Amino acid sequence: MAKEKELVVGHKSPDTDAVVAAIAFSYFKNQTGFNTEAVAQGEPNKETKFVFDKFDYKYPRITTKASDEVKKVMLVDHNEAQQSFDDIDDVQVTHVVDHHRIANFQTDQPLYYRAEPLGCTSTILWKMFNEHDVEIPANLAGMMASAIISDTLLLKSPTTTDQDVAAVKSLATTAGIDYKSYGMDMLKAGTDLDDKSTKELLDMDAKSFDMNGHSVRVAQVNTVDVDHTLEREADFVKDIKAENQDNGYNLFVLLITNIMTSDTTGIIIGDDADVATFEKALNTKVDDNKAALPGVVSRKKQIVPPLNENF
Repeated sequence: MAKEKELVVGHKSPDTDAVVAAIAFSYFKNQTGFNTEAVAQGEPNKETKFVFDKFDYKYPRITTKASDEVKKVMLVDHNEAQQSFDDIDDVQVTHVVDHHRIANFQTDQPLYYRAEPLGCTSTILWKMFNEHDVEIPANLAGMMASAIISDTLLLKSPTTTDQDVAAVKSLATTAGIDYKSYGMDMLKAGTDLDDKSTKELLDMDAKSFDMNGHSVRVAQVNTVDVDHTLEREADFVKDIKAENQDNGYNLFVLLITNIMTSDTTGIIIGDDADVATFEKALNTKVDDNKAALPGVVSRKKQIVPPLNENF
């Protein structure tokens, strides 16, 4: 009897790992008897497009709804409802593979759930391929290596583990690439921001969080020239204020991260009490909407946990 089709999806405003993990997990499940299709919840950013062009891979179909075509879905690189399908409450979640905190997530039925505190979902998937002796095709290996490089900023992020390092080296060998030189080219490809509006940059890699009743939006852009990016500071501030008003965010944090120095400048706008909470949580001062965040590169490990704790 043929398996019922399921969609596999990463989070909204997809980054490289969100899309690649969906493709890799869909491939893995199909090799083990399932009927799945990987989809994406948005267009590729420049870095992701660079990866798909490099490995000659077709970008998945884009959709933000599932219930009009399937009854069951699998989630990768996220679990929180606000980051998932718009109609996530109308479908059954059967699988989750993730490396983030678990929040705003519950199911009516038992499910397969695998979460590990690693630098990238694709590292977990690499382990799963190995555990089940499923061969990874060369081009998919290159994509998965790219996802790990992206999430760990070429293994320099504090989220990086020994398992991420092992995964990148193994996948790069399978793909036939020098992960260090390729990785730097890939990261630089994602930092050319001039043709994007400030509104597009705010949406490019952003996630929403419910922190004890406070709606917090954290966006991040990577660059090799923070000063150049900040030349558009006035536009960022205007667009962030509009986002807060339109979406009810109590706090909006824009992280502008220098991938060469592993430092971040933040633009922080929100309710006075929430901005004060940010200052306390990150041990910094917000002056004229900006805060210095030396050594900060990871939203997941260095921004969200202290914010969540202080809220």
